[in-house]
Amino acid sequence: MSVKMLHHVCIQTEKYEESLKFYTEILEFELVKTAVNFHKRDFNTWLRLGTFMIELQTAKKGDKLKDWSSLNEGIVHMCFLVDSVQSEFERIEKLGYTNFKIKNGEKIYKVEDGYLFKIKAPEGTEIEIRDMLI
Repeated sequence: MSVKMLHHVCIQTEKYEESLKFYTEILEFELVKTAVNFHKRDFNTWLRLGTFMIELQTAKKGDKLKDWSSLNEGIVHMCFLVDSVQSEFERIEKLGYTNFKIKNGEKIYKVEDGYLFKIKAPEGTEIEIRDMLI
């Protein structure tokens, strides 16, 4: 396989408006395109941050999505690398977003040679923000 880059991940949500607001206002993704009534879905939206994209979509009409769980197989979280975990944490807190994952009583925690924190998107996707490559 000759991969050029990771193009996108697809996230399904029953909280479309909340999820759209989270990705555009909290994580600062740019709204690229929204299709209404797309293949039996109310919405199918493309969001971009740099070269990475999220395809945000509602369930097909009549389908009920299952809640997110860290016990599911497959992708458990996605991670974004930032210059300063502390600055990014403070920026998100100032926006009023409070759904942070707590570990050992802390919102920001040290892992090996850097720091990270995790937040939950409205649909349940776990987002890790860290300041070290590995």
